[in-house]
Amino acid sequence: MSVEHATQSVDMALYDDTSYIPVLGLHEFRKTQQAGREEFLYNELHGERHIDKPHKHDFFIINLFESAKGVHNIDFHDYPIGNKQVHVLFPGQVHTWSIKPRTTGYQLMIQQQFFERFAPSLRFSFSNYMNHPVIPLTNDNFNLLKYEFDAIRDELNSPNSVQEVISARAAVIAAIISKEAENIFTDLKVFQSNPRLAKFNMLIDKFYKQEKLVGFYASKLHISANYLNILCKNHLHVSATKLIQQRVLLEAKRLLQTTDLSIKEIAFELGFVDHAYFSNFFKSQAGITPTQFREG
Repeated sequence: MSVEHATQSVDMALYDDTSYIPVLGLHEFRKTQQAGREEFLYNELHGERHIDKPHKHDFFIINLFESAKGVHNIDFHDYPIGNKQVHVLFPGQVHTWSIKPRTTGYQLMIQQQFFERFAPSLRFSFSNYMNHPVIPLTNDNFNLLKYEFDAIRDELNSPNSVQEVISARAAVIAAIISKEAENIFTDLKVFQSNPRLAKFNMLIDKFYKQEKLVGFYASKLHISANYLNILCKNHLHVSATKLIQQRVLLEAKRLLQTTDLSIKEIAFELGFVDHAYFSNFFKSQAGITPTQFREG
C-alpha cells in the first residue's frame, strides 16, 4: 500500500467544518513513514502512484517533486505534475492523483496544531495557496527545499530529535514556497489593492451556507450590492453572485465525493430549502446532476 493510498484571513476550520465527513488522519500513515514524530511525518514518493477514490486529510501536506509526470486533482481541478514542483494541500481539500513511473518526490505530513507554529511563514492568505496549490520552482529554490527536507528527515531520525529544530526548518520551507508563489498569485495584487474584495472573499467562506445573496455581503462591507458587483466584474471578471455560487458548488462536490450523505441531506447542509432547488442549482453550475457527478 502506498503512502497516499493509506491517505486569514481564512480560518482553516472552515475547510473541515462538517465533522461527519470521513477524513484520513496522520496515524494512518505511520506504518509507511520513513521518518517521523507524533506530529510530523516524512515520506518519499518513488515510482507509479494512483489514488482513485477522492478523499481528504485532517493534516497539512507538502509534496516536493524532483522528477515526475502525471495529474494531481485538487478540489476537482486537474494540475499537471512536473519536475521541480511543490504541491501544497490544506486540511479538508479533496484530492486524487495519477503519477507515472520513474517519479521521485518527497512528502511532509504535518499535524494541524504543529502546522500553526510555522504557518505565519506562509506570507499570503491560505485561500491563495488553496486556489494555486501547485507551484513551479527554480533550480536554486528546489535545491534549497530539498536541503531542508533532507535536514528534517535526518532530525526526525535522530534519537533525540528536537521539535524546535523541525519547526524552524519547516518555517524556512514555508518562506521559500511563499517566495516562489508570489510569481503565480495573479489575483494577489487585486486583493491587496482592493481590501473590500479580500474581505468579501473571507465573508463568503464564513457564510456561504447560510447566505447566498449579494446584499448580505454588501451590507457587511458597508457598500451597495450594485457597487460590490461592479468591483467584482471590474477586478475579478465575474459577478459577485458567481463568486458565492462557486464556493457553494465546490463544497457540494466535496460532499458528494467524500460522504454517503443523500442528495437531500447535502442540500440541507448547504442551506437549500429543498432537494429540487439544490439539484437545479448544481446542474446549472456543473452541467450535470448531483447524482451524475457522484456516479461519474
